[in-house]
Amino acid sequence: MSTLVKISVAQYLEQEAQAEQKSEYHSGDIIAMAGASEKHNTLVSNLVFLINRCIWDRDCKVYANDLLLKLESCDKYVYPDVMLVCGEPQLEHRHGVDTLLNPTVVIEVLSKSTQNYDMNEKMQCYFELISLQQYILVDSKQQYVQNYQKTDAGDWLMKIAKAEPDKIKIQDCEISLADIYRKVGFETKA
Repeated sequence: MSTLVKISVAQYLEQEAQAEQKSEYHSGDIIAMAGASEKHNTLVSNLVFLINRCIWDRDCKVYANDLLLKLESCDKYVYPDVMLVCGEPQLEHRHGVDTLLNPTVVIEVLSKSTQNYDMNEKMQCYFELISLQQYILVDSKQQYVQNYQKTDAGDWLMKIAKAEPDKIKIQDCEISLADIYRKVGFETKA
């Protein structure tokens, strides 16, 4: 019976600062990040473009999949596909790595290998973030978006967009499914 050696956050961040490939930290375990499909990358690019275009003159910033997010309550450091921060970004600078602490919106593009994790364990960790107001799951196999919005009472309300002319609202930006899935290769559903 072999025992896996857990590493500290400091060791992880030191390794991550020098690494050629990204990995996530999960309570002492290092999880290598796999490459993403062309559809996945197109969806991320579309989302970043559409959100940036809408918030360009506002006090918000969009980050795409290369900025770490600290999930302190779950002892994790992860790379969400897209994050939006409205107001001043709070960053932790340790061992040469910048880590975001206060996203307003987190978006994950679902893939076969990450879907269960993104929709369950990771979602529960995201919901622990005080700053988070919205969590969005974008399916890469079909036009289907789950949009979780935090209510004033602190509950989470889910809305689904799955057919034209459905739109989702991200920080007062109305974005159509047609624009999110533009050039992804799906037929438009009517």
